[in-house]
Amino acid sequence: MRNKQNTSAQDRLLTEVELELMTIIWNLKKITVKEVVTHLSNDRRLAYTTVATVMKVLEQKGFLVCQKESHAHVFIPCVSKEAYENKCIEHMVENVFDGEPVALLQRLISAQKLGVDEIQTIEDALKKLTPVRTEL
Repeated sequence: MRNKQNTSAQDRLLTEVELELMTIIWNLKKITVKEVVTHLSNDRRLAYTTVATVMKVLEQKGFLVCQKESHAHVFIPCVSKEAYENKCIEHMVENVFDGEPVALLQRLISAQKLGVDEIQTIEDALKKLTPVRTEL
């Protein structure tokens, strides 16, 4: 188990609002605070100052880098969506499923009502996997 004192800010999971903003940023790659505000869903109206504050926090956590371009501050993601997804999966396996990735996969599959095409896609993906050797 990892020592929590040695974890970086990037190792922590994002809050709901942080994840919502990062999703917009990941989709647009390079964005200003004003552009993030305009891309928020109508269900979630946040003030410009709130968005700016959350984006500064994301910069401090190492998820974003800010560059000054002309008269605007432009934010660019430092952590890819895929890297963050991997971190979330690792967290789930370690902390919810007692380090057993098979338990996570079984739960995910049993919780979803999958169609024939989805099941076939999963089967195809499993066939392409290369087993990891475990040391005895």
